Amino acid sequence: MSPTGNMFRASRPAFRSANQFFSSSFRRPAGRRFQSTASDSTTQEPWLKRMWNSPIGLKTVHFWAPVMKWGLVLAGISDFARPAENLSLTQNAALTATGIIWTRWCLIIKPKNYLLAAVNFFLGMVGIVQVSRIMLYRQSQKALEEKAVEETKKEAIQA
Repeated sequence: MSPTGNMFRASRPAFRSANQFFSSSFRRPAGRRFQSTASDSTTQEPWLKRMWNSPIGLKTVHFWAPVMKWGLVLAGISDFARPAENLSLTQNAALTATGIIWTRWCLIIKPKNYLLAAVNFFLGMVGIVQVSRIMLYRQSQKALEEKAVEETKKEAIQA
């Protein structure tokens, strides 16, 4: 047998014990993996009771206003199927401004209302898409009108 083979065989027990040292020192005790150190898990209130008594819980306007406001977002999304000529620029501009302004405000007020901030963010995004559609439609209509005026002038000159 070669001398290097004997050396590696002789060193295997040392590597095994070192491996056991590192694996045992960083291993977490079983059963305590997800346990919090903040409080005892047996005294924690049920989720429904915590939501009911929360300052932004189920019995407050901080919860129900965003839930109802999702209706505006869904109505705006359903308007994606409507032609841009049937959309109101002032209404969609108001929705865009409302969404952008209230998104920022929801993150300033106490308690912070992330649910309301999320719905206002999506309301602003839907409004931006709709206003963009309306403006692109109006620009295309102006271009068509200008083209029609030029064709009429050419026909008048030729006649």
